[in-house]
Amino acid sequence: MRPVLRDESLEKVFQKNGYVHVPFLSEGEVKHLWDKFFEVLKTSGGHVSPRDAGLDMDYTITYDFTFIDKNADHKREVFQLIDQVFRPHYEKLLADYKPIIANYIRKEEQTGEVPLHENWAFADEKKCCTVSIWCPLVDSHRGNGALEVVPGSHKRFGELRGPMIPWELEGIKDDIIKNDLVTCDIKAGEAIILDDSIVHYSFPNTTSDLRIAIQLILIPGEEPAIHYHMNPAEDNTKVNVLEVEQDFFMEFNPWKQPTNFKKVGERDYHQHELSYDEFKKKVNGPRFDEKPTFMQRMKAVFS
Repeated sequence: MRPVLRDESLEKVFQKNGYVHVPFLSEGEVKHLWDKFFEVLKTSGGHVSPRDAGLDMDYTITYDFTFIDKNADHKREVFQLIDQVFRPHYEKLLADYKPIIANYIRKEEQTGEVPLHENWAFADEKKCCTVSIWCPLVDSHRGNGALEVVPGSHKRFGELRGPMIPWELEGIKDDIIKNDLVTCDIKAGEAIILDDSIVHYSFPNTTSDLRIAIQLILIPGEEPAIHYHMNPAEDNTKVNVLEVEQDFFMEFNPWKQPTNFKKVGERDYHQHELSYDEFKKKVNGPRFDEKPTFMQRMKAVFS
């Protein structure tokens, strides 16, 4: 497995827990990105929805993030703005990573719960880790919707992750939220670098203030970006592996059939929802990118 972070001590923490907490932006950079948010907001086209894809259904989301904006040019503008400020910092920290998606994430007062989830898979996670840099522009705590994670849950669940693929933890989300989360209380301009496969969540903003954070998703420089796509109406036992360019994510609507890609493979898929007991065993078990030990192989044979 190639390294994620240049610093060996940070790399050990990252591989153990699935995330690290680091200093990141200066006060001036925080203010610059805060001010720029309100400027670029003028080009926002609002949220995409299932109806934009011709589907007769409603979808409610209580927070704003750039990725689901209708205006692809707005998304490109936000990407360039964020990458320009973040690049000198992530190039020092990360071992040759390239950005693919950038988000402003805004939570108005009394709204904005982000459901328990894992980020999608953006590269072959048997070969590498993709990461998100999560950086709030205000001091972040549970009361205003800080990032919350299940330490050590990375590379254990949902190897095939995409917008139309059922998640094996869907039925036990409330149990995990109640029992297993650690809140990342961090200052404005500090950052959490997390493995995109870690299980995480964000509480609503219960304060009277606006909470803005930034997410930048990056993959190893040598790896192609991929997207796992299932069309349940055709076959819910197969997942297509699509190789995509960065602009794929700028034009993306999760309810539309994807375009502008190269299909590079197909994976078998079997839906299985875990019980909470199974989750607890698996979160402390082997990672899906690890080769099983001799004892683990023997146990699987006899099971």
